[in-house]
Amino acid sequence: MKDSFFALRSSANIPCSTLALLAIMPLAAQQNISSEWSKSFPPHKVIGNVYFVGSVDLGSYLITTPEGHILINTDFEETVPVIRAGVEKLGFKFTDIKIILGSHAHDDHMEGDAMVKELTGGRVMVMEQDIPALKKMMPGGKKHPIDHVLHDGDDVKLGGSKLTAHLTAGHTKGCTTWSMKATEAGKTYDVVIVCSVGWNPGYVLVNNKDYPQIANDYVRSFVTLRKLPCDIFLGAHGSFYDLDAKYVELLKGGANPFLDHAGYLAYIDLKEKQFYAELDRQKNDSKP
Repeated sequence: MKDSFFALRSSANIPCSTLALLAIMPLAAQQNISSEWSKSFPPHKVIGNVYFVGSVDLGSYLITTPEGHILINTDFEETVPVIRAGVEKLGFKFTDIKIILGSHAHDDHMEGDAMVKELTGGRVMVMEQDIPALKKMMPGGKKHPIDHVLHDGDDVKLGGSKLTAHLTAGHTKGCTTWSMKATEAGKTYDVVIVCSVGWNPGYVLVNNKDYPQIANDYVRSFVTLRKLPCDIFLGAHGSFYDLDAKYVELLKGGANPFLDHAGYLAYIDLKEKQFYAELDRQKNDSKP
């Protein structure tokens, strides 16, 4: 169950009927989903100074530099200890995190921003279009920290590393795909951490009064993703890039399994096909 009920809590385009249905989901079932996503996954080096420090299916990434580190996706608050343990197991200090970034304004990716900021003092940087949703994300009543506002194409620099924020809206209004270059064994590789071009149950793609341009945003996002050079394909969820299978291959040694330009294009092709099928279905359903 990807981009689940927990993400739906932050979505402004979910019909009341859908929210009402989700509201009666047994609490134990809700907690099971959250607990499953918060189970630890072996932290590991992806390439160069890029490391995976997330959970079973929540993609969190540590970009290490001589001047401190960048964390992409704090996930749920309950996942923060998993991320911290992963960072420390790799031999880095969690308190050396200087910049906190996110994929999009859903709880399962950015709920932990305030907690990580409290623990590290890192600066939280967010895409402008996601600010309204983030301001509603207040676990335990804590205000969501916003130290710097990002715009499409902005660069985030630290210790010789540069990440570029690409607005790939649709899944949320400020959905942010990150790209950077990583160097290993004298070679430079293009790394892309895809936000998401999927949708949750109840997303309204046609006549959405809260997000009128949602369908057009998805279309533009597919175009944007296709233009990005990509050697290393990563994502907000490990399932986007088949993390489980690739990690098994990583343990065997040999060629880096995360080098997957073909898989990146296949992911875009699949999600675009699914998007247009869903869009056509909703258009037909809305006809009198």
